[in-house]
Amino acid sequence: MNELIKELEAQQLKENVSEFNVGDTVKVYGKIKEGNRERIQIFEGIVLKRQGGGPRATFTVRKNSNGIGVEKTWPLHSPNVEKVEVIRRGKVRRAKLFYLRDRVGKKAKVKELVK
Repeated sequence: MNELIKELEAQQLKENVSEFNVGDTVKVYGKIKEGNRERIQIFEGIVLKRQGGGPRATFTVRKNSNGIGVEKTWPLHSPNVEKVEVIRRGKVRRAKLFYLRDRVGKKAKVKELVK
């Protein structure tokens, strides 16, 4: 039974998953169904966390919308996630950036990684 589950999950993996880390500013192109129409909506923000592995991997993106913090958790290999585009690389020293929830304004920024 265990091998059957692993085989099914391996079929659902996406081939071209973009590389991004915690602290990066990303644009997530998500598919949205409204009735019988389908469109793509962009959600842009900072990656707070990545968790899980394989087909169950998820990532959480946070943005400010009209002064209110909005967080969305996306499955990495979901067919509803069209693509993830990295805008800026962030320089962080921890795996989960939950401290950004309490910060407002310039304090809520992440330094840019310069290579």
